[in-house]
Amino acid sequence: MQGGFFCLYLHSMKMITILGPTASGKTTLASHLALQLDAEIISADSRQVYRGMDIGTGKDLDDYEINGHKIPYHLIDIAEPGSKYNLYEYQKDFHEAYSDICSRGKLPILCGGTGLYIEAVLKGYALSPVPQNQSLRESLEGKSLQELTSLLEELKHKTGSNMHNKTDVDSCQRAIRAIEIEKYNLDHPTSLRSMPPIDSLIIGVNIDRELRREKITHRLKQRLESGMIEEIRGLLNKEVPADDLIYYGLEYKYITEYVIGKTSYEEMFHGLETAIHQFAKRQMTWFRGMERRGFTIHWIEASLPMEEKIKQILALWQ
Repeated sequence: MQGGFFCLYLHSMKMITILGPTASGKTTLASHLALQLDAEIISADSRQVYRGMDIGTGKDLDDYEINGHKIPYHLIDIAEPGSKYNLYEYQKDFHEAYSDICSRGKLPILCGGTGLYIEAVLKGYALSPVPQNQSLRESLEGKSLQELTSLLEELKHKTGSNMHNKTDVDSCQRAIRAIEIEKYNLDHPTSLRSMPPIDSLIIGVNIDRELRREKITHRLKQRLESGMIEEIRGLLNKEVPADDLIYYGLEYKYITEYVIGKTSYEEMFHGLETAIHQFAKRQMTWFRGMERRGFTIHWIEASLPMEEKIKQILALWQ
């Protein structure tokens, strides 16, 4: 059966993409599908690239083992915590992993929730590396997140950019880096270079809003009980600067602020819970935007039994 599917793969689409908001179960689905198709998974998650950032990024590596079979995965644990991994590096690393998988006669499955990374890969764009602009950074120091966001929107309007990921700009440091990138692109318009687009069957995991909220809250409590605070405290003890952890947003932002004494546990929990709900909503907004920009996404209900979800995807793949 696997050989038959691979022949179809050779003559039609080159990849399957599984996307969806946080807590939709997309990784488990991708792993079950990979087992069926003898495939390998390429992660499309902007934070799971960092080593030692496990619970907070939701790596859940057990999801890559199905019935005793370990599913090969790529682009997880490839960067040092505290570093600033970016879209340019992701494009480069993705194509290396993609070429490696294809060269071994396997099918790549792209899976994740970082819409910017997914869209850039499928559309065929890559950003040149953008150097730091110290004078620009100094001029922006002290501005509020709201002021920085307004400035970013003005620059995006000038550059005509829709390749910036709003879901990740939840701190001043990230906003300043985003402004730095847009300013560089405005001054160096050739920095956006075309790469071959990848023809992919795109599957979206659609989860009911209330069910998604329940799962997010349950998972947050579970991760806090499983040592997420201790993980972040450990990174701080390894001299990863607090500002660098805050840069990564969501769990790392709120829990770091709690650990260093800026907020109480209750403030941390409720602030983080709200932020994750908002993040999931923005992820869905991005995916709907992809549809408006010409991508066909086949939506499958998260609440369906796994066998039925796999059956629907295989029918589309054939």
